[in-house]
Amino acid sequence: MAATDRVLTLHPGGKQGVRIERAKYDGMVAALLAVVPEDPPGVPLQGLADRVRPHLRRDVYTADVSVSWYLTTGKLDLEARGALRRLKGSPQRLVRTR
Repeated sequence: MAATDRVLTLHPGGKQGVRIERAKYDGMVAALLAVVPEDPPGVPLQGLADRVRPHLRRDVYTADVSVSWYLTTGKLDLEARGALRRLKGSPQRLVRTR
């Protein structure tokens, strides 16, 4: 059996990242960057899974895959890489960096 290509994610708090399948990582990152705007007020974290779902490939994100878990992992990775940032305040809102 061939090894699955994986990506080691980063965490903005310096914690250890996780290894996830490249197809799931690439799909989630593309979806997040497609739905998170550059300008405030940004997009709230609540409901973000519903926004990214239409952008995810159904053959990669099958019914048994936790979109919420991959969303959180992808969001944290993009924050650590500087592609997304949290706006101050509550509830949590995100914007893309330029």
